[in-house]
Amino acid sequence: MRHPGEIAVQARAGVRTPGAFGSSRTRPEIPEVAAAFLRAQHLLVAGAADDLGQVWADVLTGQPGFADADDDRTITVRALPAAPLRGLFTAERDIGLLAIEPHTRRRMRVNGTAVQAGGGLVIWTEQVYSNCPKYIQAREPTAAPGVPEVVGGGTRLAPGHVEWIERADTFFIATRAAGLGADVSHRGGNPGFVRVTGPGSLEFPDYVGNSMYMTLGNLELDPAAGLLFVDWDAGRTLHLTGRAEVDWAAEQRSVRFELTAYTEVDGTVGAGWTPPELHRFNPPVAR
Repeated sequence: MRHPGEIAVQARAGVRTPGAFGSSRTRPEIPEVAAAFLRAQHLLVAGAADDLGQVWADVLTGQPGFADADDDRTITVRALPAAPLRGLFTAERDIGLLAIEPHTRRRMRVNGTAVQAGGGLVIWTEQVYSNCPKYIQAREPTAAPGVPEVVGGGTRLAPGHVEWIERADTFFIATRAAGLGADVSHRGGNPGFVRVTGPGSLEFPDYVGNSMYMTLGNLELDPAAGLLFVDWDAGRTLHLTGRAEVDWAAEQRSVRFELTAYTEVDGTVGAGWTPPELHRFNPPVAR
């Protein structure tokens, strides 16, 4: 399916043939190599909109095999989102899913629809594709996740959240566009590449990628976005929802994010991951 948001963004970015990359080049089938990769994972990131249209990114975790392909269009995940997407899939809705293996810098993305089935999710795929390893920081977990517990929430970032975000080398961004589905993507860079510009505002560079522009394409049509920051040492996650806008005039194209609300959750991922090996292609952080 041709995505008008992606085509508009690709044209603005100077892509030679807008529409030749992105959603139009994906397929709904799950190749066996992708199914095998999925079975090996213990960390998935999910993105979806809630009933108010707010977009969130969330975490699903389990032992390898907790996510598996039942056939070439169906995935079963034997876990539910930790928060804030927990409880939203009692009826079928759009979902973006990212399976990421930081220590090998491998990742695959799945977009489709999902519904809760018992203690897990059933996902029907519409788009299945892999991404390059660029900007992924290599790290491995040293402990299993705990029991997720919401420990905070609000509409303005506390000083501790500012420090957390500004030392981050990784975050995840969820977007969606009506009639075109949801998506969740990885963003990485050297610590400091995300700047907090106010108690409810952030800015981050949009580094050169693979010219698919699936995130920016969704934002072209709907500015709702969800950001997920992981504290890899403490096993905590910070989930932000708000609105994002691309700044095309800047020398380094960037995205500005305005916060609507946040949720902080303990125990979502294992604490004490190995120190990161920063990707050699990370651009230097402008000061």
